[in-house]
Amino acid sequence: MTVRIDGTDRKILAELQRDASQSLDEIARRVGSSKTPVWNRIRKLKEAGVIGQQTVLLDPEALGFEACFFVLIRTSEHEAEWQAKFLQALRDRPEVQEAHRLAGDIDYILKVRVQNARAYDVFYQALISEVKVHNVTALLSMEEIKSTTMLPLGA
Repeated sequence: MTVRIDGTDRKILAELQRDASQSLDEIARRVGSSKTPVWNRIRKLKEAGVIGQQTVLLDPEALGFEACFFVLIRTSEHEAEWQAKFLQALRDRPEVQEAHRLAGDIDYILKVRVQNARAYDVFYQALISEVKVHNVTALLSMEEIKSTTMLPLGA
């Protein structure tokens, strides 16, 4: 389903990205509309798949997940069977927050959030025991400078 997104839709989306827990009345006030049209637009955007899962962002450090690793993976395996097994291994591990298949020298990059280096090693050992990889490089993030889930909508 294709949906046309106008300036009001963009304002609504920007408000939802900023704080999805705010009331419909608050969103309507901020975008200069009334509640019913805003609700209808949100419903339309959900049905079209523009708005996906709504969730809460947790502070990883407050919950003891103090280590963030970016894991670069090179593999010599490119068969569909290996790829399916690898993707399932990633999906089965909640430590993997993001996984991307790349163009270039590195085949995959993972964002892995764990309590500490020892927890990362447990993750790493489990992963390489399940799927064959050619080379793994782990980079520890020393400081998160910027992290956002917000898209630049230009509302």
